[in-house]
Order: sequence, then structure tokens, then C-alpha cells
Amino acid sequence: MNTPLLNAALSAAARGWHVFPLRPSTKRPALHSEQACARTGPCASGHRKWEARATNDPDRIRAAWSRAPFNVGIATGPSGLIVIDLDMPKDQDNGNGSADAPCGAATFEALCERTGQPVPRTRTIRTASGGQHLYFTAPAAVRLHNTAGTLAPLVDTRAWGGYVVASGSVVDGRTYEIEGPALLNPLPPGLLALLIPPHPSTTSPCVPPLTPTARTGRAAEAALTWGRRNVRQAPEGTRNVRLLESARAMGRFVAWGDIPRHVVEDAFQGEGEAAGLTAAECRTTIRSALDWSIRTCRPRTAA
Repeated sequence: MNTPLLNAALSAAARGWHVFPLRPSTKRPALHSEQACARTGPCASGHRKWEARATNDPDRIRAAWSRAPFNVGIATGPSGLIVIDLDMPKDQDNGNGSADAPCGAATFEALCERTGQPVPRTRTIRTASGGQHLYFTAPAAVRLHNTAGTLAPLVDTRAWGGYVVASGSVVDGRTYEIEGPALLNPLPPGLLALLIPPHPSTTSPCVPPLTPTARTGRAAEAALTWGRRNVRQAPEGTRNVRLLESARAMGRFVAWGDIPRHVVEDAFQGEGEAAGLTAAECRTTIRSALDWSIRTCRPRTAA
């Protein structure tokens, strides 16, 4: 038994995080494949993959890590985490990459600057490649999944369907280590606004359908009224997400010139603060939502 790796697994589990073994000195899961599954034990009712088998049970962890010096994987979704992975340019460590190529930390900093928010401070892990993992608590009101380059080049996220290598693990002779304080903060609203996918369940409750006979100004007013009500009636724990989806739904009307942007911003700022959100949260969420919606809006004739 490798005591430091076992302790790393138990330490993660003590935080409520769900862990599973990775092959020694690698980032690959050590669990059997579906093809090799004997349909016994945890898989008696059907093959269970690493996300379903991850656990925070100390007894199961001790039993697993008694077999080999496994590295530690953290299943981010079941653990209530979203981790932002700031990667290094490919082959840079081997001398094959350009020394001038920006790393994920640099592109992420530029993203934060463009969206008017400070680079968030939270639990940070230095990876074996020299990159960083930024740990955040995931919002309870929305289920986020993995992304690759959605936020910025060399910036990925791990949530449901993903995992990260825990601190204390060793890959290629390099240890994943905690950098700075081990504090853990929620995902900032501005980043959440960029990660929520634009699927119908996000926008359809807020926007009455446009009809050929509807006057565009009246349609925008009706959408704004509906969106304000959507925020006002949001249950606790869902208010920021409701504010995000309502502001997103108004972006197309702003882009089409049917309603001034400042009218939308002022309306939702008031509703968000009345619902219990801070003024700063409201401003960041509204700005990010409208920026995204205006940037991705289709022409009126294609809507």
C-alpha cells in the first residue's frame, strides 16, 4: 500500500468528493472495461463505469488502494465540482512547441479581462504538465458538463462526465500539488453564464414566440415582462440561473434594435437585486448573458 496516495484519496473523500483509482503513474482509470466486466460485485446489475463507481466511503477506498499504488481520480460531477483546466501548449515541455504560444492561464486571464471580472481565486492544483486546475463548487440549479475550449483556447472544464487527477498523484515523475490556500469558492456568475448551454429548456420559458403579425416592439416588451417575472418568481438557489436565462432571451431583441440594451439591463438589475442577489452578481450575469446572446444571435428572418 502506498500511504501518501491512500491518504490523498481519503483526504479528497473527507471533503465529500467521490474518488476512484487511476493506473499507477498515469491519468487513466484502473477499472475494468465493459468488455471485461464479469457482472459481479458492484456490476452485478450491469457494468458500471468509473463515474458510477467513484466513492467517498473510506472502507472501499482502503480496500481499493491496498491492491496497488493507484493515482487518485476525482469524479467532478458526483462531487459537486466544476474544475477549470488551464493547460500548457502541446509539446512545450519537449521543446517542440513555440515559446511564444500562450498557455491556458494566459488565455483565461485575457477572458476575465474582456468580461470585466477579476481572475477568480479558489483551490488551485499545479498539474504534472505545469498547468493548473481551478476547483469551484458547481451550481445546484443547473447540471454542467465537460467543455473543451469553450471559454478560451487551452481552457477546458470538467463537470458531469469528467474527472481530474487529485493532488498527491504522480504522473511522469511529477506530483500534482496544491498551490496557495486550499479554499474552495463557487463558480463566478460571469463564467457560469458562458458555460450554460443554449438549449430550449433554458430559453423557451422566457420568450413568447414571434408571429408574422406581431409588432416587434410589443414582442420585446412581452418578452421583458415574462423574463422579469421569471426572475421574480425564482425559488431560492435558482435565482442566478433564472436571471441568466432571462437576460439571454432578451439579447436577440437588443441585437435587432427592438429595445435598448440599457432598458433591459436596468430592468433585470432591479429584479435580480429584489430577488436577493448582490448588485455585483447581477451586473456580471446580465452583462455576460447579453454579450453572449447578441454575439450569437441569428438574423430576424432566420429566427
